[in-house]
Amino acid sequence: MQSIQANGYSIHFNESGYEAIHEILIERNYSSLFILVDENTNEFCLSKFLPQLVTEIPIEIIEIEAGEGMKNISSCVEIWSILSDLGADRKSVLINLGGGVITDLGGFIASTFKRGIDFINVPTTLLGMVDASIGGKNGVDLGVLKNQVGLIAIPQLLLIDTSFLESLPQTQMRSGLAEMLKHGLIFDKNYWNQFLDLENLNFDDLDTLVYRSVEIKNEIVMQDPTEKGIRKALNFGHTLGHAIESHFLERATPLLHGEAIAIGMILESYISKEQNKLSHIEYDEIKKVLLAIFGKQTFTLEDINSIQNLLIHDKKNEYGKVQFTLIDSIGTILLNQSASNELIFNSFSDYES
Repeated sequence: MQSIQANGYSIHFNESGYEAIHEILIERNYSSLFILVDENTNEFCLSKFLPQLVTEIPIEIIEIEAGEGMKNISSCVEIWSILSDLGADRKSVLINLGGGVITDLGGFIASTFKRGIDFINVPTTLLGMVDASIGGKNGVDLGVLKNQVGLIAIPQLLLIDTSFLESLPQTQMRSGLAEMLKHGLIFDKNYWNQFLDLENLNFDDLDTLVYRSVEIKNEIVMQDPTEKGIRKALNFGHTLGHAIESHFLERATPLLHGEAIAIGMILESYISKEQNKLSHIEYDEIKKVLLAIFGKQTFTLEDINSIQNLLIHDKKNEYGKVQFTLIDSIGTILLNQSASNELIFNSFSDYES
């Protein structure tokens, strides 16, 4: 597959990506190379990745526990200290091999260590490939509040190797699928329609679907790298979705990112419909498709109140007002929209009906 040019870096696919990494390691003449992994990518992905890494640069592996709970400042301090103890300098490079937590965290660590060292993203989850690793957003959570501290910094390159997905659990595949569905809903109705018959999709279709999803996100980001305008389209489902994810983060079984975003997309589609933007027919289609894939979550009144309170911390808010990206129809978005607390509450009632 042809590489995609992003803002200041390239996105490479499968075998060509390893050639690109080899070239950049020679070109940049790094003093040392660090690979950040979690316990899962250390077990399932590192043994596949290392033999493809043709270099004489000294390599050190840094492993952390898996999970969203590691995406915090404490993890940054620990990894900054490890880098320092292992002699990392301004000419070192960090390769982030893992899902969205690893690429978000690793990009932030690299961009701030010694005022910035180079990094390369190699996402190993579907969510990481189609969303988290693209666009230069790096950062950490603040307690249960998602992505409150961070910056925009671009990698030297991004390698998407879909063979890593062969060992990915179905729950994680489904989590990534939510962002792909979102790309269709906000940008490309034909792409959305490809997912209406999931039973007939197979792994051979996945490369093409992933490629198109990357194209969509990159095209939006290229127009608005710092999220002053059209990039806000990517927030569809995320205003309520992030609040839901944050609310369940400390539960015994927290929701995965995509699971929370899928709920958020149903709720925000309902708000779109009730504000006479989205048609009843398209709303029913969106709700039916998402519920068929992700099932239904139960919310108590206490849950809903807590989620509504978390909305005030959403990083997209402006002048104290909660900002929504809504949809006018499948493939068409509306930015900087608002919704009353009553309408938000009603969206939960309709979701559970």
